[in-house]
Amino acid sequence: MPTIPPDDTALTLAAKGGDLDAFEKLVRAHTPAVYAHALRFFGDANAAEDVVQEVWIKVYRSLDSFDGRARLSTWLYRVTRNACLDLVRQGRHTPVPVEVLDPPSSQSDFADTVALATSLERGMLALAPEDRDALSAVSVFGLSYAEASETLGVPVGTVKSRVFRARRALAVTLGLVPGGE
Repeated sequence: MPTIPPDDTALTLAAKGGDLDAFEKLVRAHTPAVYAHALRFFGDANAAEDVVQEVWIKVYRSLDSFDGRARLSTWLYRVTRNACLDLVRQGRHTPVPVEVLDPPSSQSDFADTVALATSLERGMLALAPEDRDALSAVSVFGLSYAEASETLGVPVGTVKSRVFRARRALAVTLGLVPGGE
């Protein structure tokens, strides 16, 4: 779960008032989540960096339109998701294809930890896009199921089932539970 600073509201208000230091603090606090979502969407660091730039340009230009009814992270998730889709529509980047992965071996040292992290990332990329979006909204951006439901435009129950399906698939991929139906 991401660490969201408790002063997002104060920083957002200050940034809306033209405080560039406040905006920079928001950028520093939320860029890891924006980058992580874009990386999972595209599976490419260059594409993820392009998305991060696009997101913060859009946020800066439209910060006045953020009304504060939702959390900043909810709004950022929506901006990030739309930026990813815009880059696909523009033909600048292609989302990662879904592929079948082998489960990783056991973990016992740093190399195994790196292998586990790599397997987790590859497992995320192998998820169906709608499952990956739901899991990213809840786990990376820290949205509640209700916020994710509103953002993704699907019922809360659908978000819950997609998150469950994604977590189950990752557990199988990582060898934490037996596979199969």
